[in-house]
Amino acid sequence: MFSKVRPVFQTGKNVRRISSKEVMEKEAKYAAHNYHPLPVVLAKGQGVFVWDVEGKRYYDFLSGYSTNNFGHCHPKLVKALTEQAHQLHHVSRAFYSNVFAEYAEKITKLFGYDRMVPMNTGVEACETSCKISRKWGYKKKKIPKDSAKIIFATDNFWGRSLAAVSASTDPLAFEDYGPFMPGFSCVPYNDLHALEKALIDPLVCAFMVEPIQGEAGIKVPSEGYLKGVRELCTKHNVLWIADEVQTGLGRTGKRLTCDYENVKPDILVLAKALGGGLYPVSAALANDDIMLVLEPGTHGSTFGGNPLASKIAMTALDVLEEENIINNSFNMGQKFRKGLEDLKSNQAVVDVRGKGLLNAIEFNSNILNAWDVLIELKKRGIVAKHTHDDIVRLSPPLIINEEQIEDTVDIIKKTINDMTK
Repeated sequence: MFSKVRPVFQTGKNVRRISSKEVMEKEAKYAAHNYHPLPVVLAKGQGVFVWDVEGKRYYDFLSGYSTNNFGHCHPKLVKALTEQAHQLHHVSRAFYSNVFAEYAEKITKLFGYDRMVPMNTGVEACETSCKISRKWGYKKKKIPKDSAKIIFATDNFWGRSLAAVSASTDPLAFEDYGPFMPGFSCVPYNDLHALEKALIDPLVCAFMVEPIQGEAGIKVPSEGYLKGVRELCTKHNVLWIADEVQTGLGRTGKRLTCDYENVKPDILVLAKALGGGLYPVSAALANDDIMLVLEPGTHGSTFGGNPLASKIAMTALDVLEEENIINNSFNMGQKFRKGLEDLKSNQAVVDVRGKGLLNAIEFNSNILNAWDVLIELKKRGIVAKHTHDDIVRLSPPLIINEEQIEDTVDIIKKTINDMTK
């Protein structure tokens, strides 16, 4: 166990402790108000736990939005970061890098694609996939110039760039940010009939979808949906982009969520956990007939594929494959949902759902507000986050063990039951 942390600010010769109140006031004063954080100031993390500046320990049930799949400060990842940082941390792809070449080979072979393009964040990799799809549409499908269309699912979330909000159906994301990207439209999620109707249009070059919708509230599609997407995209000569930024790399109990239906997208997007929680790393993967539409000078990233990112990503993939992470996510996820099953008898609870360790509890907002639940969970030693006003996302690091699952299930159940007595 770790001792209580005592973080400090250095002010000349004087050293003083800081309080949670001071940190929150400072952020409120100097940072843009584009987040509404849970009122907890974290200063330390190890494994599935985080500590606040006063030294209180919490279970981390957000995992940095599926970024910390391997827990906080995983020794192999920290070692990889520090060793590579001492050797060569950044050169742009204006030069070759021995580390990037090794990383490119490793990730493409692991996921079964010919090529990858490295970026930094999920939104960049998704936008890269949209660019590749449009160019493929013009070069290969022979769509007339500047008329390519991309279809998305309603309630999608893949970031907050202008392209991403152009695809959004959430007013919080798109309101006051127009005009929007042309050629973007949406069909209902988990609706193959609506999808086929849209894909009939010969101007459509791609369909992008999350296999499980994260920010929408951990929406799990019907069995057969992903297989149907694959069949329809193949039938209509449309690229399927699978946004596995949140759902990939073991989060849902498989290497990829697409693996549940044994289907392979044309373009696979990975990020978040690919950087092990230590560094922003993302990638889009595709085969030659798609990826080679990119030519020198047509797309790039200053930091994408740098040696530090490449080393960390390779290590993250090693940890994923060598430390039983995927099986643990599947097994602990089943145990977690089974443990929460009897909450469905509580009139405040609409649903408990998920796959692996990507889970959510949906509440009847007339009885319980998700934010109030989060505040009470924090008091009892769990930090998590909500999606919308009625859904609490529950996604701990994938290294969580059986004893910790049982402990957190007890805390969550007691919290909700106590709040609805």
